[in-house]
Amino acid sequence: MLTAGLVVALLVLVPVAAGLGAYPIPTGDVLASGAHRAGLGGTALDRVAESVLWNVRFPRIVLALLVGASLGCAGALMQGVFGNPLAELGVIGVSLGAAVGAVAAIAFGLTFLGTWTAPVFAFAAGLGTVLLVYATARSGGRTEVVTLILTGIAVNAFAGALIGLFLFSADTAAVNQIAPWQLGSLSQATWSKVLAVLPCAALGLVLAPLYSRRLDLLALGERPARHLGVDVERLRLTPVLVIALLTAAAVSVSGVIGFVGLVVPHLLRMAAGPGHRFLVPGSALLGALVLLGALVLLGALVLLGADLPARTLAAPPLGVLTALIGSPFFFWLLRRTRRRQGGWA
Repeated sequence: MLTAGLVVALLVLVPVAAGLGAYPIPTGDVLASGAHRAGLGGTALDRVAESVLWNVRFPRIVLALLVGASLGCAGALMQGVFGNPLAELGVIGVSLGAAVGAVAAIAFGLTFLGTWTAPVFAFAAGLGTVLLVYATARSGGRTEVVTLILTGIAVNAFAGALIGLFLFSADTAAVNQIAPWQLGSLSQATWSKVLAVLPCAALGLVLAPLYSRRLDLLALGERPARHLGVDVERLRLTPVLVIALLTAAAVSVSGVIGFVGLVVPHLLRMAAGPGHRFLVPGSALLGALVLLGALVLLGALVLLGADLPARTLAAPPLGVLTALIGSPFFFWLLRRTRRRQGGWA
């Protein structure tokens, strides 16, 4: 039932998001244009509206769906692998680690893999970061909260310094390309970027649910999981590749968008319980819905700002918006964890 509700919400928000912005388009016109393109009747809009819809709005919407689904699904996988509800791509530095690879490709003008250059570099850097965090945070067969968070602080600081160094050494064109990307943005979305990220995101989203049953067994503890036939060490390591793949897919086109991978799985656990058979694919759906909802909010802010003569209201980048909403949730989660466990260990 919850899955159906998420799918319906996505279908409702897509035409709403497509119609909002500095150039508003009525939802009915959006649906008519979509039906016309699909050969199901409808009518084509004027040239400007058609261009805005299909060259600007819909690429951004499709990227938001892919990025949100990737971040939500990767967050659910990471929390299951680490056995820790505070594990999140941004908090423990995986997002910024993957960003180092993508920024390096952009800053130094590397294009030898074509449109795949930034995703491949992001995947390599993200994979290395996940393995580093995993090896550092694991101790005595469990992941310590303090070690996990301190590792994330160190990784984020080091990755941020590397990105700053790349920016310092890059030319003006590369700096202009990276600057909005650092804040998490889909403003430069194009169909070519959609095609570049689609294989990575689709592969990761297909593979992720395959680990659901074994992650449920792992949640019982390592010893019971082994008795039930689970290869615990292999289970902990192989999803890391999927996490890195999903992170690379998201970061390489949108930059760092934080807290989606933290907030989304927790909301679903509160609503439907901790079972990974629903949690992993459900996190992909809700992650897509969260970013699509953020696009709707940004579109409304842009539309409102366009109506103000002084333009005193500006829409923040997508990554800034998710951080503003996700940070208070993370503070609450930290306090809740400390209160329930009696400490941070």
